[in-house]
Amino acid sequence: MHDDLIARAEAWLAEDPDQETRDELARLIDAGDVEELSARFSGTLQFGTAGLRGELGAGPMRMNRGVVIRAAAGLAAYLKKNGTPHGAADAGLVVIGYDARHKSADFARDTAAVMTGAGLRAAVLPRPLPTPVLAFAIRHLGAVAGVEVTASHNPPRDNGYKVYLGDGSQIVPPADAGIAAEIDAIVSLNDVPRPDGGWEILDDTVLDAYLARTDAVLAEDSPRTARTVYTAMHGVGKDVLLAAFARAGFPEPVLVAEQADPDPDFPTVAFPNPEEPGAMDLAFAAARATEPDLVIANDPDADRCAVAVKDGGDWRMLRGDEVGALLGAHLVRRGARGTFAESIVSSSLLGRIARKAGLPYEETLTGFKWIARVDGLRYGYEEALGYCVDPEGVRDKDGITAALLITELASVLKEEGRTLLDLLDDLAVEHGLHATDQLSVRVKDLSLIADAMRRLRERPPARLAGLAVTRAEDLNRGTDTLPPTDGLRYTLDGARVIVRPSGTEPKLKCYLEVVVPVSAPAGLPAARTHATELLDAIKRDLSTTAGI
Repeated sequence: MHDDLIARAEAWLAEDPDQETRDELARLIDAGDVEELSARFSGTLQFGTAGLRGELGAGPMRMNRGVVIRAAAGLAAYLKKNGTPHGAADAGLVVIGYDARHKSADFARDTAAVMTGAGLRAAVLPRPLPTPVLAFAIRHLGAVAGVEVTASHNPPRDNGYKVYLGDGSQIVPPADAGIAAEIDAIVSLNDVPRPDGGWEILDDTVLDAYLARTDAVLAEDSPRTARTVYTAMHGVGKDVLLAAFARAGFPEPVLVAEQADPDPDFPTVAFPNPEEPGAMDLAFAAARATEPDLVIANDPDADRCAVAVKDGGDWRMLRGDEVGALLGAHLVRRGARGTFAESIVSSSLLGRIARKAGLPYEETLTGFKWIARVDGLRYGYEEALGYCVDPEGVRDKDGITAALLITELASVLKEEGRTLLDLLDDLAVEHGLHATDQLSVRVKDLSLIADAMRRLRERPPARLAGLAVTRAEDLNRGTDTLPPTDGLRYTLDGARVIVRPSGTEPKLKCYLEVVVPVSAPAGLPAARTHATELLDAIKRDLSTTAGI
């Protein structure tokens, strides 16, 4: 075992094109660090519908240039084998974008070299830009595929590789399995041609086209008065968001200076995710000093949008479900037509809003790879701060255009002497108070997640928080409207619970919702108290049942 492990590590080292990871791996081999080498060579980083995502480092279980070159070569082989999927105008063009994380520019350049060596045309965005710009560029340029090098809001040590096909949507089965099979067929990096040049570096024309497209997000004569504080969370969103806000005529956002510019080390946050505790502290401090109408945050690749409002004496971040409902209600008020869609883990409130407006509504599996494929999509969202408000422009979540739309809504309400919280109260009285929460457990040992799922499958709960479980579904079997996925759904009297492993992080996630009827605004405080008590009790009971 030891000799085989060292032999595999030495074979990888011989092909590694990156001096930094070569040195790292050589140190591990010289030290005879069997534990660490075993972790690096216990398998390969699996390519799936989220593409690749993992910790940077040497070896096939880490993100590095060797892994990326193999992934790019597999994608190139898949594209050449499968012709021109989704009616792309240019069967030979692959567009490549990247964020400002460690190694992102290297991975983008390697991808361009592999595509060029495979006889395809590669076009790389001119600098680190938001993921939505890449998603837009695929459709705008008629490309056959696109790649975004990003780990979104993961920790600084991570990077990732997200693949889109020519419709501008992220890959779904069976394309993921097809690409993975082509990756597995690559025996040696020496078999992958990688010329030193020959690809195109795009200029700002594509970015200008993206910004021009943002005009379609806003109503023509809407007020543009709401004042904002904005944080880019050390990511790539600032310049594009400021340009979009200036183009729209909104007041220039007050920047959280400490987080405004790209920094792959994310020095002011434990996790560069607006949902994580403490991540919004600097933004709230700026808001207390400047008293804006709302606070807006993007995650590092700017495909997500967080919103915070003043609630009583201080600021609080709205849940993704709250923003999702607000944007949906705003679009209904503006007369939007088309299908409203959301993931199954998101609040059912959007469905009630859509049905009352006489609009088609669909639920999908988690992820914009599914939401973006809904026929006739006009608006889609999921609770993890992802909103698609202009599917004809960007068929993915877009934190820039979502920021524009929520600021337009805040401006409309401001002209009426009202706030986003007032509109949330209206929605609660009209449709019932929909309160959501999440039980999320991060693990180091992935077997703990598998064990929890097994326990729940073998002994599903009969009651949670004193409420009878009226239906227990194992989503592994699929449903009439959903393909199979690793998840469990429990329907209770006035509540709903979904349990699933995260697709991008070592987490078990439990999504909770309770619905409390409210007959008048005066009943809202009591309804909120009751909802909070129910959610807390469901979390306690579920944690016990799952053994987490």
